[in-house]
Amino acid sequence: MNQEFPRGDPCTRSARAILFDMDNTLFDLVGAQVAACDSVAHHLGHNDGDELFLYFLTGSHGFESTENIRQYMEERRIPINGMFEQACRIYAREKLRYITPYPGVRKTLAAIRKRGYAMAVVTDAEHTDATLRLEKCGLASFFDCMMTYDKVGVKKPAPDPFLAALDAVSARPEEALFIGDSPRRDIEPCKHLGIRTVYARYGDRFSKTRDPIGADFVIDCMDALLSIVADIPVALSRTGP
Repeated sequence: MNQEFPRGDPCTRSARAILFDMDNTLFDLVGAQVAACDSVAHHLGHNDGDELFLYFLTGSHGFESTENIRQYMEERRIPINGMFEQACRIYAREKLRYITPYPGVRKTLAAIRKRGYAMAVVTDAEHTDATLRLEKCGLASFFDCMMTYDKVGVKKPAPDPFLAALDAVSARPEEALFIGDSPRRDIEPCKHLGIRTVYARYGDRFSKTRDPIGADFVIDCMDALLSIVADIPVALSRTGP
């Protein structure tokens, strides 16, 4: 589907669903990864956790793959047998420990839920990891569903995860609002689908210009989402397709 955002004021058209990216939108995953890399490097007798984190950014193995730790160890001639599995356990434990919601997230989600919107998470994380992170932050109960990589089989910016979430909450693209930190993986695909977009600029760690590329709204803290949602009418229940 290639049509652009339908005409009309994004604040005046009603909505029935609010969709959220998870990592770096609801909480600072990058900060947690950096802290976990520090712990792993220290355990392995090195003080270059920032260098370990760079392996996660190269794209060679994936942003969350522990194969990045293996490569780091191999290039430093650190014995793999026995130590790699232990390093992975430390990384997973410390990453989860450092994950906490951004300021205002719980209050904002509670207010949105109170207004009657359906709410869903759309993430490239695996379902098990997404569940652990949301439960660690005390956010799992706010969402009606999660669309994760292992459920959909493709990652953003492919349209499939967004369309699956819309189907799960019985909403059309024009009846939804999506909040995410990545212009390329969140904002652009939603624009093409006709979903209204909120660029969570506060969580964008990777864009050089932090250009919202035509997002309908830009926020620099989660609390700012409340004033946007307050101006959007809640759609009445629909009985037809």
